[in-house]
Amino acid sequence: MSFIESETASQPECWRRAADLAPSRSAALPTTGERIAVVGCGTSLYMAQAYAALREASGQGDSDAFAASEFPLGRRYDRVVALTRSGTTTEVLELLARLRGTLPTVAITADPDTPVMTSADDVVVLDFADERSVVQTRFATTALTLLRAHLGLHSDAVVRDAETALAEPLPEGLAECTQFTFLGRGWTVGIANEAALKMKEASLSWTEAYPAMEYRHGPVSIATTGTATWMFGTAPEGLAEQVGSTGARWVHSGLDPLADLVRVQRLAAVRAAARGLDPDSPRHLTRSVVLADN
Repeated sequence: MSFIESETASQPECWRRAADLAPSRSAALPTTGERIAVVGCGTSLYMAQAYAALREASGQGDSDAFAASEFPLGRRYDRVVALTRSGTTTEVLELLARLRGTLPTVAITADPDTPVMTSADDVVVLDFADERSVVQTRFATTALTLLRAHLGLHSDAVVRDAETALAEPLPEGLAECTQFTFLGRGWTVGIANEAALKMKEASLSWTEAYPAMEYRHGPVSIATTGTATWMFGTAPEGLAEQVGSTGARWVHSGLDPLADLVRVQRLAAVRAAARGLDPDSPRHLTRSVVLADN
C-alpha cells in the first residue's frame, strides 16, 4: 500500500482528534468579528479558500484567502492565518517575517521542528496528521476540520461520511474517464480546486475546477462521452441534466463535501496505480517548495 493510500484511510481518526483539539487552541485562532486573511501555497491555499468562505458565510467576520506570494501588504487585517504542512515553504516564511510586529499571525503546521515555529506569533501543530507522501491528503483535511470545529461547523456526521467515502466502492468506470472537471459553490470552490490539484499531482490527470455557476460560461464545452463532471455540495438547478445531455458522467453525492474529497483522493491513487505512477513522489514535486536565496 502506498503512503497516500494509508494516509487517506486514516482521515476519520485524524478529524476526530482535530475536532477534540479545537477548543484548547481557540485562543490562537481568529475570534468572531475579526477581519482576517488566510494564506497558503498549493493545497494549503485551497484549504484557505474553503475556510475563508465558510467563516465569512457564517457571519463570523470578513475573511480573505491569498496565495502567500500574493498577500496585499497594504491591506489591514486583525489577524493572518498561515497554513503550511512542512513549516518550511519559502513564500509563507517570507510573508510571516514581513508581518512580524505589525499584526498577529498564527500558523497551522504538521512539523514542530521547522522555522515556522518561530516565524509566527502562535502555532497550532497537527503532528498526528503529518504525511510521508509528497501529495497532501490528511493534513489538509485535518487542518480544515480543526478550523470548521472552531467555527462550530463540524459534527460527528462529517466523520461518518468520511468513513462511508472510504468504505464504498468508487463509481464503476470513473477511473477510465479521460478528463475531470470539479465544481463547487461557496466554500466548496476551494474543495473543487483541491480535487483538481490532487488528480493532477498524483495521477497526471487532465483536470479543471470552476465555481459551479461559471461552468456554463464556456467550460461545459469540454464535456463529452468519457469525461466526468464532479460537483461538491448542492448543484445549481438544471446543471446535472445539462451535463448529462453532453454524454459526460455526472458525479454527485450526498456526503459532506470534505468527505467527498476523500473519494477523489482514492480515485487519484487508483489512477496512478493503473498508469504505473508513484503517487507518493510525483514528478517535479517535493514535500516543500524552498527557494534558493538570490
